Amino acid sequence: MSRTYVITGTASGIGKATAERLRADGHTVIGVDIKDADITVDLSTDDGRTALVREVEQRAGTIDGVIAVAGLVAASPVTVGVNYFGAVATLEGLRPLLASSDAPRAVVVASLAALEEVDDALYERLIADDEPGARAEAERIGTTTNAAGSSDIYSTTKKAIAQWVRTHAADGDWAGAGIALNAVAPGVIETPMTAAALQTAEGRAALDAGAPSPLNGPAAPPAAPAALLAWLTSAENTHVTGQIVFIDGGAESIRRPNLI
Repeated sequence: MSRTYVITGTASGIGKATAERLRADGHTVIGVDIKDADITVDLSTDDGRTALVREVEQRAGTIDGVIAVAGLVAASPVTVGVNYFGAVATLEGLRPLLASSDAPRAVVVASLAALEEVDDALYERLIADDEPGARAEAERIGTTTNAAGSSDIYSTTKKAIAQWVRTHAADGDWAGAGIALNAVAPGVIETPMTAAALQTAEGRAALDAGAPSPLNGPAAPPAAPAALLAWLTSAENTHVTGQIVFIDGGAESIRRPNLI
């Protein structure tokens, strides 16, 4: 049965690969990005988030799946706006449109980077839903990045969005309404976001240190997380919810070997 999906971040990387897979399977996909998409909006802004919901309502009315992929790695306050507040606004704003689906599903892309050190003050502002405060903390953190091009801002936003899923998935508005809500946490994926780091020995070493991948090497193609996202938002997924599913070649099990 054909389903209708909204996917953010479809101009490149995981979002593009997921949209291509679902369209190839006969589904309708409404792609969202800041450029080269069916709906072009800036999810770092309130206006962009409002426009997203309005345009999806006009195009579809009822949707079956939301896949929030859009994200940035830049050491900048705009990363806070997209990775956390933009993702939450996408999920919450489109949730009412999922309600009339026979099998409503939603998923957001977090990251293995959520296991890295985070900035506690920024994390607190994110969890408190304080966007002005979170942006101010990001300004304080500054533009320092590691050899892999990542920063405390990126890792903190990814931990926060993963925690948001864990906090809300069992709520009446989500599981109580029959909507499965999950996150995937990729390791190193071959996307424009990681291209610069993968091109240097120092960058590859930094990525391998944080994301050791004994299964099939240091970087996975975008098709791998796309397949997982497609299943998590399919009608077949009747009971997986509230989970942070790592797709990292084994990195999380190495870095965090104890189940409890």
